[in-house]
Amino acid sequence: LYTAPDSCEGRCEEPYSEEDVCHCNADCERYHNCCEDYYARCRPEGFSSSRDAITNEDLLHVSEQLYKADHNKARPTDITLNPQYQASPDETGDQEDRSPQPLYKYVNEELFSKPTYASFIKLLDNYQRATGREEDVTAEELREQDNFLKEVMKTELMKKLFAFLHKKNRYGSEQEFVADLKEMWFGLYSRGDGEQDSSGFEHVFSGEVKKGKVSGFHNWIRFYLLEKQGIVNYFSHNFNGPWDTYPDVLGLQFSWDGFYKEVGSAFIGCSPEFEFGLYTLCFIARPGRACHLSLGGYSLSIQTYAWTKSTYGNGQKYIATAYVMSP
Repeated sequence: LYTAPDSCEGRCEEPYSEEDVCHCNADCERYHNCCEDYYARCRPEGFSSSRDAITNEDLLHVSEQLYKADHNKARPTDITLNPQYQASPDETGDQEDRSPQPLYKYVNEELFSKPTYASFIKLLDNYQRATGREEDVTAEELREQDNFLKEVMKTELMKKLFAFLHKKNRYGSEQEFVADLKEMWFGLYSRGDGEQDSSGFEHVFSGEVKKGKVSGFHNWIRFYLLEKQGIVNYFSHNFNGPWDTYPDVLGLQFSWDGFYKEVGSAFIGCSPEFEFGLYTLCFIARPGRACHLSLGGYSLSIQTYAWTKSTYGNGQKYIATAYVMSP
């Protein structure tokens, strides 16, 4: 279900990448590897003419801007980690707890009273983690979704992201952008047998359990809160990013109520809007492929996939997953 896109929607003049199923730049005619809708979407000059294409350089530039705009992130003194054991690639699957202590030694919980954190945390208990069980969304939960979107859109980071996407002709207004965020992240779809049992937000931030394994669950705040309650048990890490301030990146092994996650990559110490914004950027710019960014001068890639079995609006896709790629 997770595949690279086979359409040129929003991809005209996008740089060539061997990961792509088909291509949307002028060379594809010469190499006979254009997507089927190349002529309809990319000729003549229509939406996504070459000036609307999101280039690799654009992504490096805008990701640095978003990194600098993350004013709500943790300061170095706000979090003390205790990463303990570093697992080798052949140890990540063996489900052995090699770290007797918790991952988080200390978190300054004053962070959680900031509006974007507080509205984010309210969303985390809205989901049944087992796939195949219908989600019952209450009016209160819908209000919580709207409140989270309202709070993140007040931040400089999300305003910069909107300005970039607006300039690239993806959205005509902030209202249109927020409506699409709500659909792509919170719209329900079925990972099971037809039940509306999942959404991008649930999978990425809250986590799910599918076929006896942890699926998704890439958020540091969720991890910390569950570890503090004794529900999550940290086993080891296989990657620790090069940053000496937050956000940092960790690839980690853990169990959640006895269900195992072999590699759960996560940003550590970023604000909710930073993660939400970066994943959104990559989902719009490079769905189904590695999205190469730059944070504080260091390279980093994010992988997103669209849910291909159902769509909303104008054939638009829900987010199936999004995560930081740990080497």
